[in-house]
Amino acid sequence: MSAVLKDEPRLARMRDADLDEVLAIENAIYSHPWTLGNFADSLRAGYQCWTWRSGPELVGYFILMAAAGEAHLLNLSIAAARQRGGQGSALLNEAMRVARGRGALHVFLEVRPSNEGAKALYRRFGFRQVAVRPNYYPAHQGREDALVLTLPL
Repeated sequence: MSAVLKDEPRLARMRDADLDEVLAIENAIYSHPWTLGNFADSLRAGYQCWTWRSGPELVGYFILMAAAGEAHLLNLSIAAARQRGGQGSALLNEAMRVARGRGALHVFLEVRPSNEGAKALYRRFGFRQVAVRPNYYPAHQGREDALVLTLPL
């Protein structure tokens, strides 16, 4: 009998060398993706920029800004082929661990009202809506609001 060991995803600091792969995922899953400049600026600013890899495969990533007892989850994304398999939950757990490690007592994020998958993930974690940012996101026709969610850590 042979056993096949699957590579469990691991968290690693995002580097400039990761950005081509990150952008490939970003462009594949979003109608209005972050740009190379958004990611490069986040790295330069010293935000918590992390990749989630299974062996050499980039499964996902997140960008987290933490200061003054709060964290803001700016981007959490999973490659399309890996969605709906628990990777989003696993990566969100890691993001919350990083936020706590940076002294955050609460985490905040924005999500599109139309992003049902993300909203369901955040509800499962206990996030609650605290505000709406009108016309926050670009959309195919005009703008889309953002729901502001928070979770005490």
